[in-house]
Amino acid sequence: MNYIMPCVFALIIVYGLIKKVKVFDVFVNGAKDGIKTMYNIAPTLIGLIVSVEMLKSSGALDMLCDFVSPVTQFLGFPKELLPLALLRPVSGGGSTALLTQTLKDNGPDSFVSRCACVIAGATETTFYAITVYFSAIKKTKIRHTLFASLMADFTAIVFSVLCVNLFF
Repeated sequence: MNYIMPCVFALIIVYGLIKKVKVFDVFVNGAKDGIKTMYNIAPTLIGLIVSVEMLKSSGALDMLCDFVSPVTQFLGFPKELLPLALLRPVSGGGSTALLTQTLKDNGPDSFVSRCACVIAGATETTFYAITVYFSAIKKTKIRHTLFASLMADFTAIVFSVLCVNLFF
């Protein structure tokens, strides 16, 4: 198992040599392009990460959950899932930490934990993905993409709870 990656690299180099490609030059050019892309998207990512951390540490996420929870509980959506549902489109790392905490607090086989796992697997870190992809191609008009992506996340969250309710 430890030899898979070295074998893949060796295979790429051998293939390049057979095709008479200057493998190292192509690698260096690709690395240069990667650094340019990283340079272009870094400020946007830093802004997103700072705003997510401010949202969590300020208590605004908890206040939003408390505000929305009467409606969601009436609809059968567990209050424990609200922080995950609200943070998942914004932050993958933050939502993974919330998922881990949910599993610890409720046990891995509870209804809430099963729903949380399905939500984590069925949704996307929408704002992160839009930030990376749109800043990489230098596009600023994200209105329709953002709306469609958030609707997909909302649908995935609702159907996650419904599916866990039906099948488990």
